Amino acid sequence: MLRVFERKRLPAVPSDGRVVTLGVFDGVHLGHAAILDRTVARAKERGAESAVVTFRRHPKRLLAGKEPPTITSLEHRCLLFERRGIDLALALPFDEELRDTSADDFLETILRSELGARALVFGHDARFGKDRRGDAAFARERGWDVEVVPAVMVGGTRASSGAVRAAIAEGRLADAAALLGRAPSLLGTVVRGDGRGRSLGFGTANLDLHHELRPPRGVYAGACELNGRERAAVVNIGVRPTVGGAGAETFEVHLPGWSDDLYGRHLEVRLFERIRDEQRFPSLDALKAQIARDVARALEIFSRR
Repeated sequence: MLRVFERKRLPAVPSDGRVVTLGVFDGVHLGHAAILDRTVARAKERGAESAVVTFRRHPKRLLAGKEPPTITSLEHRCLLFERRGIDLALALPFDEELRDTSADDFLETILRSELGARALVFGHDARFGKDRRGDAAFARERGWDVEVVPAVMVGGTRASSGAVRAAIAEGRLADAAALLGRAPSLLGTVVRGDGRGRSLGFGTANLDLHHELRPPRGVYAGACELNGRERAAVVNIGVRPTVGGAGAETFEVHLPGWSDDLYGRHLEVRLFERIRDEQRFPSLDALKAQIARDVARALEIFSRR
């Protein structure tokens, strides 16, 4: 199981040290997966632990005064790191102190002394240290064992967080899935809603998303895992215009056949396909009839996948 630490709480360095990679890894797309997989493989070759250095918030928040919409929160990224076999994650706050840390101090103090790095695995565009002076060549000049993983191309497009971000924001789920190597997903905590869905006969889990980018409003077919079993999901993103919704956008998930309490649980919801636009219906009966059709369509899509 992945262990996540702050800098001051890092565990003792194991005898064989750690093989370390670093980056934001927002989205954990196919390019990131290649880097993480090489980190795990090299760690196993050396009998060492694999580790990721990542950031609690995107560095651009401080460097540029504005951060891009987050594809995956820190919690979500760590879940995806764990699935790729990473042993440990160091989550750094990208603050003024870290921004002003020299590339040499980042290597020698944070990576070598505190984290126990004995080898590094970088993406082709990895940078670190003040003014982004550190890169693979910089580390090699100082005697580090560094492997650089090339970019991953998908149909002529480089797998990048920016490309995934644009695909999700524009509702191009198939393009996002191709770049991610999996269906795009969102992680959230189930919170109490107004119970409107249950009164219509279609109970929903209302998710408080962990600051994650969502696709355009509408109804989507998807899935989530509960108690070790993958279940079909019907996802509604919008303001529920038929029942007087306005203002804040909600993210609601209906799980056909599920009736147990989910409050307080984290759910990772994968999105497969957009079923329809959000729309206003003339009556609650018309809405209920459409939801039934949405459920049937989502189950059909789920069964195909």
